Amino acid sequence: MRFDPAALPADHERAVLAGRVGLAGGPVPVLLRGGQVFDVSDAAMTVSELFDMADPASAAGRLLCSIEELTVGGGAFELLSPVDLQCVKACGVTFAVSAIERVIEERARGDANAAAAIRAELEDRVGSGIRNVVPGSDSAAQLKAALIEAGMWSQYLEVAIGPDAEVFTKAPVLSTVGWGRKVGIRSDSTWNNPEPEVVLAVNASGKIVGAMLGNDVNLRDFEGRSALLLGKAKDNNAACALGPFVRLFDDGFTIDDIRSAELDLRIDGPEGYLLEGHSSMNQISRDPLELVRQTMSEHHYPDGFVLMLGTLFAPVQDRDEPGRGFTHKVGDMVHIRSDKLGTLTNQVVHSCDAPAWQFGIRELFRTITERRVTA
Repeated sequence: MRFDPAALPADHERAVLAGRVGLAGGPVPVLLRGGQVFDVSDAAMTVSELFDMADPASAAGRLLCSIEELTVGGGAFELLSPVDLQCVKACGVTFAVSAIERVIEERARGDANAAAAIRAELEDRVGSGIRNVVPGSDSAAQLKAALIEAGMWSQYLEVAIGPDAEVFTKAPVLSTVGWGRKVGIRSDSTWNNPEPEVVLAVNASGKIVGAMLGNDVNLRDFEGRSALLLGKAKDNNAACALGPFVRLFDDGFTIDDIRSAELDLRIDGPEGYLLEGHSSMNQISRDPLELVRQTMSEHHYPDGFVLMLGTLFAPVQDRDEPGRGFTHKVGDMVHIRSDKLGTLTNQVVHSCDAPAWQFGIRELFRTITERRVTA
């Protein structure tokens, strides 16, 4: 399958996009400029190293191919997930709607049948309050006290309005999938959904160098049974999609574009089902810079990290039975679009049926070593 240039940002001709392309000898970091793909591996052997350069957008490279020659699933120029050695981190419960939905999962113990009644009660009693407070503020503390007294408190509300954000590790290094790849859900999950998000690329010094789109696939039944199952709900084969490229920050694309980004989601089901949703980053409860700060904390990421910022989108539209809401089916086509970041498209399969993740850190080292020997 060839990469669809329509998946690029609307203003891609003035953008500098970074990513990875798989060649016969292994993956190389690339920059996309003016519809042409440049191999910059002579300047930086990995995308992680590229992002540590003073000016990644100016990295020297050799012409590799045109954007129309990129493929997925076979070919000389395989488009891959745009990151490599970066840790894959994620923030949860960063929007009021998602906070309420996490509380619903907890109270329903992962049972989608019980969700509708709980949703109505929580939205009536918590919805307006949680939307109007700044996390960690005095008013947030007052709301917390009132909710505790009313028996409505939850660990999810703690990270929604408390001083500390939820930050977790979404996926192992090198395990993410890119545009056009299969995205996985566990075969034993009966209640799950996509999470369309903006994802920041942060280098080793903590500087944000750009952004991309992401799908933080979530198993609502697993996490709803216990927050201690977050790892199983989030980290599964092919369960994290990123791309199509990292758009590097420059004079025409800054953190303010992230703060004002609008995301559209479309899911086309194999049975003709259609779900559409929208997410506005201006409704996020914590500023992206604050989420990066809390992720850095007292830790150091020598290869940098990418940070999924959370989602406003929480699908409640019934798919099969009234009151059960949405859950994925094998064959769903998921399209996440934001004008300045492009479109991320993936097809849903069971994780056990997605291509096995085999290219890890040792294999990357091997290909880099061989490339240096033969250079």
